[in-house]
Amino acid sequence: MTDYKGVMVLGEVADGKVEAITAELLGAGRSLADALGEELSGVLLGSNIAGLSKDLIAFGANKVYTVDDPLLKEYQTDAYVTVIQRVCNEVKPSILLIGQTIIGRDLAPRLAFRLETGLATDCVDLHIDPASKLLVQTHPCYGGNARAHIVCPTARPQMATVRAKTMTPLERNDSRTGSVIPLQANIDQSALKTKVLNRVKEEAAGIRLEDAQVIVSGGRGMGGAEGFKHLEELAKIVKGAVGASRAACDAGYAPASVQIGLTGKIVAPNLYIAVAISGASQHMAGCSGSKVIVAVNKDSEANIFKESRYGVVGDYRQVLPAFIEMCRELVGA
Repeated sequence: MTDYKGVMVLGEVADGKVEAITAELLGAGRSLADALGEELSGVLLGSNIAGLSKDLIAFGANKVYTVDDPLLKEYQTDAYVTVIQRVCNEVKPSILLIGQTIIGRDLAPRLAFRLETGLATDCVDLHIDPASKLLVQTHPCYGGNARAHIVCPTARPQMATVRAKTMTPLERNDSRTGSVIPLQANIDQSALKTKVLNRVKEEAAGIRLEDAQVIVSGGRGMGGAEGFKHLEELAKIVKGAVGASRAACDAGYAPASVQIGLTGKIVAPNLYIAVAISGASQHMAGCSGSKVIVAVNKDSEANIFKESRYGVVGDYRQVLPAFIEMCRELVGA
């Protein structure tokens, strides 16, 4: 295992841009690489991606391996797994970090199997053990009520998928320098089992939940879709986005695309306003990274008050109108 050195991050590209999760992974990878005294590298797969290498270097990478091929324009499991396996066998990173994204969830287990190594998924913390120099991977379990610490002592690379919004990217620095190493894809098109024929993009109005600095979220206690109109009004005033608990989405009060929680989206805004949400661990797993949580709930014993910095005990139908009016005055809306 002495042949394996350094930390590698798998970058993700969408619409010709590097995804935010890549910068987060590079921030974590930089810390790990510094603790080991080794290099941090990134790998980019896609078509016409050569110009994106500078973004990875600006966020901390020493080297960027690029695999540019028309067959890699759209994510396909067979192609991506084969190419990344070849890159890992050639570069031999000691640690490989992948985002806990739609792509990462699909790719990482298959890649770990092919590389005959272990994989810790949905990690929320990573650090190097000072004594063993092994990667310690922290994974929430039992609905977020406990955390498992995982190490992989006998196989390489040590692989982890990382939950979005749990790692802090470095400040972008375009003066950073690094090397770009192009690699050949060598894909056998006949071996690809699937082909992307068309991609339909759902149009969404307003700020993406993942990017919002303020989120106003509602739960089953809203009583119906009508209640979410209050949340939309408040979100518009504070320039935020509207989210929902799984219970609210299952009841049809809000679309599944705005679900926040263990089985939904992971968010970490500056301000998270939870209205009529009980605070179940599955939901809190999706918003616990918020800097400030404000809760509104008529049940004074609701778990959400244990998780929030500020709380209002009361019926949202009485609380929200006054709160909305106050926000209007403050922002001059």
